[in-house]
Amino acid sequence: MNNQLVQQKITDLKVCVLIPTYNNELTLKRVIDGVLQYTQNIIVVNDGSTDSTSTILENYPNLEHIQFTQNKGKGQALRAGFKRAKSLDYDYVITIDSDGQHFPKDIPAFLNALENSDDKNILLIGARNMNQEDVPKKSSFGNKFSNFWYWVETGIKLQDTQSGFRLYPIHHFKNLKFYTNKFEFEIEVIVKAAWNGSQVKNIPIHISYDETERVSHFRPFKDFSRISVLNTWLVILTFLYIKPRNFFRKIKKKGLKRFLSEDVIGSNDSPQKKALSIALGIFVGITPLWGFHTIIVISLALLLKLNKTIAFAFSNVSLPPFIPFIVLGSFILGNIILGQNETYSFATITTDFEVLKHLKTYIVGSFALATVSAVIAGLLSYIILLIFRKKKVRVTNA
Repeated sequence: MNNQLVQQKITDLKVCVLIPTYNNELTLKRVIDGVLQYTQNIIVVNDGSTDSTSTILENYPNLEHIQFTQNKGKGQALRAGFKRAKSLDYDYVITIDSDGQHFPKDIPAFLNALENSDDKNILLIGARNMNQEDVPKKSSFGNKFSNFWYWVETGIKLQDTQSGFRLYPIHHFKNLKFYTNKFEFEIEVIVKAAWNGSQVKNIPIHISYDETERVSHFRPFKDFSRISVLNTWLVILTFLYIKPRNFFRKIKKKGLKRFLSEDVIGSNDSPQKKALSIALGIFVGITPLWGFHTIIVISLALLLKLNKTIAFAFSNVSLPPFIPFIVLGSFILGNIILGQNETYSFATITTDFEVLKHLKTYIVGSFALATVSAVIAGLLSYIILLIFRKKKVRVTNA
C-alpha cells in the first residue's frame, strides 16, 4: 500500500497517531520521522523528559505538542493525548511507543483491520512475537500473566495485552471513567473498553528489543504491584457486577423463553453436563455465602469444567423475591436436623428476630436445603434434557 493511500485512509477514518515519550532521546526522532511517512496527524506528549527530548521536538513545530513539566506516568500521558484527540475531532487514536521497539511501517495493518471490520467499535492491540530470541524473559512472563487475568475479567483470549502499539476507538469512550496514571492504565482501558462493548482483537506487528538504545521505564516491583492491585479490583468488579449485569442484559435482550431455549436446552453440552451445571448453580445460590455467589459459582464451574452460563443463571435462584422462602426453608430444615422445637414462620423471621441466636440453625439448614434442592433440580433437569434431546434427534432423523 503506497503512502498516499495510507494518508487518505487516515483522513477518511479520522485517525491520529499519539506518541507518549519520556527520556527516549536516542529513538524519538526515528519514530516521529517514521510516522511522518504516513501522516502529519500526530500528537506528541512529552511526559516531563529531562534529556534532550524538548530540543528534538522543537524541530517539529507543525505537530500537536503536550508538555508536562514533571513526569506523570504513561497513563496520564495517554489520557491527555486522548483528550486532545477528541478536541481535534479524531475518532481513533493509534498509540506507538517512542523507545524504538515498534515499527511505524505497521500502521497500515491497523488501518486495514479497522477498515475491514464490520464493527467499527474495535480496539486493536499489536501482537508481538514473544518467542523472539531478543525478547526478555520477564517481558514474556509478564505478558502471559496479563493475558490470563484479562481473560478472567473479560472472557476474551488475547495473545498480547501489554503491547503499547494500539488503535483505540476513542469516540466510544464517552461514558468510561479511568483512574490509573502509570503503566497499569493500558490494562484498565482495554478491560473497560471490552466491558463497554468494544471488540478487542490482536493483529500481528514487528518488534525490536535493541537494548543498546531502548530505554524502558517499567519498574518491575512498583509497576507490577500496581498492575496486581488493579487486576484484583477488576476481578472483584467482574464477578460482583459485570457478569451479573451482562447476564441480565442477555436475558432482557433475548427474553427468558429464548434464553432457556438457546442457552440452556440448545447448548451443545451433554444433558449430564447441563444438569450438573444447573445443580451447581442451585446449590451455590441457596448457600448462605451472600455476596460471593457469583465468584464462587463461576470459579467452581471453571474448575469442574461445567457450563458457566447455565451455572450462573441458576445461581440466581436467590433473587430478592425468593430470598424469604429460602431463608424460611433453611430455618425449618435446620430446626429438624438439629432436633430443635423452635417454630418458624414469615412473621417470626421478619419481626424482632434474633439472628445470631439462630445462626447455627440457619447455616445447617441452608446447606442442607442447597444440597437437597441441587439433587432434585439436577435429576429433574437431566430427565427433561434427555427428553428434549431425543425429540431433537427424531426430528433431525426425520
